[in-house]
Amino acid sequence: MWEPAADGGGSVCADCGTATRTYQYRVYPPGSPNYARCIGLAWCTDCRVYSGTMVHVPPERVLDDALAALPQDRRERTLRSETRLIQYLDKAYRTSTPPGR
Repeated sequence: MWEPAADGGGSVCADCGTATRTYQYRVYPPGSPNYARCIGLAWCTDCRVYSGTMVHVPPERVLDDALAALPQDRRERTLRSETRLIQYLDKAYRTSTPPGR
């Protein structure tokens, strides 16, 4: 699905060569023994394919919250669906500063 980018930074879609977009977010609250277990998403905006996996992010690393500006009810709705979340993030990449940049 993904291949290393030729420049050594990031990855590209194996089908179309488009640079993948990525986002990581925490699902457990601070202080939880599972706080370092996060969700990592990668997707191709052209092919509309994505992958998601559990990733380890050190507890001291601060992750950007791309949904911080959303009202609580919309935020919760968006987080309940990976496809909805990726659609929201993809639109954020196209219209403004990408999450985490």
